[in-house]
Amino acid sequence: MEIYRDKTKSFEERAHDLVSKMTLMERCEQLKFGAPAIERLSVEAYNWWNEGLHGVARAGVATMFPQAIGLAASFDDELLKTVAEVISIECRAKYNEYSKHGDRDIYKGLTLWSPNINIFRDPRWGRGHETYGEDPYLTSRLGCAFVKGIQGDGKYYRAAACAKHFAVHSGPEALRHEFDAVANPKDMEETYLPAFEALVKEAKVESVMGAYNRTNGEPCCGSEYLHKKLVEWGFDGYFVSDCWAIKDFHENHHVTATAEESVALALKNGCDVNCGSTYILVYKAYQDGLITEEEITAAAEHLMRTRMRLGMFDETEFDGLGYMDVETREHLDVSLEAARNACVLLSNDGILPLDKSKINTIGVIGPNAQSRKALMGNYHGTASRYVTILEGIQDAFDGRVLFSEGCHLFRDRVEGLGLPGDRIAEAVIVAEHSDVVVLCVGLDETLEGEQGDASNTDASGDKLTLALPEPQRLLVKKVMEVGKPTVIIVVSGSSLNVEAEPNALLQAFYPGSEGGKAVAEILFGKTSPSGKLPVTFYKDVHKLPDFTDYSMRYRTYRNEREEDDNVLFPFGYGLSYGDVRVIGAKANVAGDCVKAVAELENNGAETSDVLEVYFKSASADAVRNHALCAFKKVHLKKGERTSVELSIPLKDISVVNDEGVRYLDKSAKTVLYFGTSQPDSLSERLTGKCCVSAELSF
Repeated sequence: MEIYRDKTKSFEERAHDLVSKMTLMERCEQLKFGAPAIERLSVEAYNWWNEGLHGVARAGVATMFPQAIGLAASFDDELLKTVAEVISIECRAKYNEYSKHGDRDIYKGLTLWSPNINIFRDPRWGRGHETYGEDPYLTSRLGCAFVKGIQGDGKYYRAAACAKHFAVHSGPEALRHEFDAVANPKDMEETYLPAFEALVKEAKVESVMGAYNRTNGEPCCGSEYLHKKLVEWGFDGYFVSDCWAIKDFHENHHVTATAEESVALALKNGCDVNCGSTYILVYKAYQDGLITEEEITAAAEHLMRTRMRLGMFDETEFDGLGYMDVETREHLDVSLEAARNACVLLSNDGILPLDKSKINTIGVIGPNAQSRKALMGNYHGTASRYVTILEGIQDAFDGRVLFSEGCHLFRDRVEGLGLPGDRIAEAVIVAEHSDVVVLCVGLDETLEGEQGDASNTDASGDKLTLALPEPQRLLVKKVMEVGKPTVIIVVSGSSLNVEAEPNALLQAFYPGSEGGKAVAEILFGKTSPSGKLPVTFYKDVHKLPDFTDYSMRYRTYRNEREEDDNVLFPFGYGLSYGDVRVIGAKANVAGDCVKAVAELENNGAETSDVLEVYFKSASADAVRNHALCAFKKVHLKKGERTSVELSIPLKDISVVNDEGVRYLDKSAKTVLYFGTSQPDSLSERLTGKCCVSAELSF
């Protein structure tokens, strides 16, 4: 038996044997994202490009979950793992069925280029809603859970995950093909690299994707520094370029003079497969003496090793998955649960939950009330059924539900021949005839997203302001002037300032195909909201540091100035219908961990909530404020008490000096704060609760 067919051999041995039987030209062709078949070796054609950010994307019907930023709002790594397991099951099921029909097109493989673990450092970034927010610790925990769910823990992966975009990538979108993201050693180690390191070391992520931009002068898909980091971390998967990023080397970054030189720079620095077209010149670069046969062979072996790990040359336990395993009732239930957890209650004067017995008519108003796009986010799949917010309310309420679109999402009129504000009067009329108004505003992927995908070409997918689009600002003003009890629901992937004080404000992010049902359950009290903000919500974009400044000074909750009044709602903040408080906590150092116990009590309605643990170090090398170091989702009935035990690795309470060296500063006072929010004055004021502290002794 040939070694590459021998299941008793390691995947590395099998991949080495298989590639040794290929001609050099065949090896070169395998480095393209659309790799051709090699029939004599039983190598099927394979397209490496597939997406699974919050559901299998762009390949027909699949379960559609809340966008990644909404999943992050759950602060629930166990939920993220379950979501990812569903995604990988459906990915494998669809792959099996498509393969039976000879369909090996783009978006139909087993290599999912997700998750996006970049840091959402600036609310203007259009792609920020693809991430898990602004905190590197939260991002690493959720990212690891997602990868483990995608790949599974057996001999073969159900699917292969990909950590992207490596590294220091977060806008502006318009400059990403030419921009040099300059970050000092401290910010690299403290903020931009931890999640990637965790996914490589802990989750054994099978792939890493390079970013478009340069980082400290080097293009990320051909960076010696970043490649050495992966080697240092023990990465043994495959490295893929972002799509058409390698041609940026010579066309936009101008670090090479020719396409062949760009091929060489990428390949020599570990880029195994090119999403794009530049690697059609791999053989030409070899002929020109720019790369060696050994470098081509190494990349091909990495790719074949991944395909071996996915069981493409063997029978596996996943072969029985098929189309009846896609968008099952059980999978939709997971989507619904994720949508419930994605909603963050930002304010509530007591109007929520709505009492159906005291309401005859609800007015549902706004461009996102009956919008399917508002459920989706970007990099989305196709659900067979969508429940909009309007439909969710209609299904849950027996009284009269009136509806008005109110305005276009961003244009000044709904009808092309109408006058500006052509739906405002209807919205006012609906409000006048309603006992309660639910006003649904925000954005969708046409206004915030990736360069080239979003319609706001003026900003290339980024936001220029934190305000609602002008037609929606007018709509909010006019509806609020009616004076009826009003709940505003914001559907967006990022920080917005509605510039109003409704009776309640709910951030739904992009909640997926079941989003409308989840929102209705929260409105009527069937479910208590439990989401927490994975990003800081700001008042004014003009008070933020320059968008192109990648320094973390004065960025995110960890480094904000205490006297800064630009924070609207803090990271980690979110209300519920319960009253969960930490009533006691203790912590001590034991070996390489901190062992901590927190006592929680719920004096309100049954609810889920999040125990959040932050550490503050007096070290000169610590972040300005405090940093998240642990979290745990809990569920408590009314009057229930519970004890939560945590084991916090000492690395997670370490500091980083200006040279980028991480260490535990045992000489500095270190305090842990236990609560359901940050230990900052604004969170205390908004929640009426204080954190419980425990000082550590080393």
